[in-house]
Amino acid sequence: MKRLSLLAFALVSIAATADAAAPSHWVASWQASPQPVWGPDVLFPTLVPAQLQDQTFRQTARLSLGGPHIRVRLSNAYGAQPLQIGAASVSVHAGSPPQALRFNGRRRVRIAPGQQRLSDPLPLPTHDLQQLQISAYLPGPTPLQTFHWEGRQTSWIAPGDQSQVIALRDARPTTARLLLAGIDVEAPPSARSVVVIGDSITDGATASLDQDQRWTDHLAARLAPRGMAVVNAGISGGRLLRDGMGEAALTRFQRDVLDQPGVASVIVLIGINDISWPGTAFAREQPRPTLAELQAGYRALAEQAHRRGVRIVGATLPAFAGALPGTPLDDYYQPDKDALRRQLNAWLRSDGPFDAVIDLDAALRDPADPSRMAAAYDSGDHLHPGDAGNQAMAEAVDLEVLLGPSTHGVDLRDAPESAGVGSLGASQGI
Repeated sequence: MKRLSLLAFALVSIAATADAAAPSHWVASWQASPQPVWGPDVLFPTLVPAQLQDQTFRQTARLSLGGPHIRVRLSNAYGAQPLQIGAASVSVHAGSPPQALRFNGRRRVRIAPGQQRLSDPLPLPTHDLQQLQISAYLPGPTPLQTFHWEGRQTSWIAPGDQSQVIALRDARPTTARLLLAGIDVEAPPSARSVVVIGDSITDGATASLDQDQRWTDHLAARLAPRGMAVVNAGISGGRLLRDGMGEAALTRFQRDVLDQPGVASVIVLIGINDISWPGTAFAREQPRPTLAELQAGYRALAEQAHRRGVRIVGATLPAFAGALPGTPLDDYYQPDKDALRRQLNAWLRSDGPFDAVIDLDAALRDPADPSRMAAAYDSGDHLHPGDAGNQAMAEAVDLEVLLGPSTHGVDLRDAPESAGVGSLGASQGI
């Protein structure tokens, strides 16, 4: 009996050691795609000052998956000079003490123009769908040249170094994001990320402020129990083929999708600005792309994804008749633009290059008038879904189709680690 007890104890010890040694990896759990801060020629205000100096910027981000460690990604993607961060911190929620972030063991970090940096791994246990607050102190004159315009979350600018302060003093709000480009979590080997690349519909342009009501937020809630993160690579005013209020999806696809750690699948919902911007105040003299040009752009994204072993799922473009009334873009919708949208959607459904297609057009349109979004889902501007519409979009995603096998050999239910997966040991910087 004593020998059996010793054997049982040994087996338990071996199992515990094996569990402790089980490999983990980094998975992208949150993202805000960087954009260049634009000049006065763009119709919308930037919502940020021209520069910061001796000020702290604090923002909130909701993870999709949690884990025992996190690392934070700061970006100087469009800066013309080095970005000097004097201190940075993270807290698990408003009102909790901030914990200092370090970069190669140091509180300060210098980020060269066009580059980004990852913090050292921070032992900070987090759970799925948890909010974090990230603060960064900028000690010297810092022209703001990189940001994310449509955060749909209140951020704060405060005087001095308040990166370690629980409650900011004399802070003023903005809904733009600065510096923070992503948050990764340490996750089990089976965990993966789904990246959604798109425009303002994905960015959450009309979602309720500070309520995490983007369609990607709802999709994250559905996928978290399956060990899948959802990260939002939407940029308001984004386009597939040309730069808009951010770089073209074709240009940023590598950075914002394929380079995300743990990526195994991407959803593509972009193209309506390609169709509708030409002829408006945004692009008065630009020619509208042809159906063939849009098809070639989608094929190029699919080819990039498949070369990396990443599953790629397309989405049809929702109806938008009457879009943006009473604004400088009230000519955004035209019947001939809608005809091109319908042609593109028909091709996506029948002969597109993607592993699967999510029919968001069918999910959101008014059955009595298919050129319009259903009133129950409309934010009121006839282009962007409201909160109910965002939830309907997430519910329209068949998770088995999203995660299942493809004709290109990608199956998220039993996938090898993709080239985008980072090991825990290779975490120090980019």
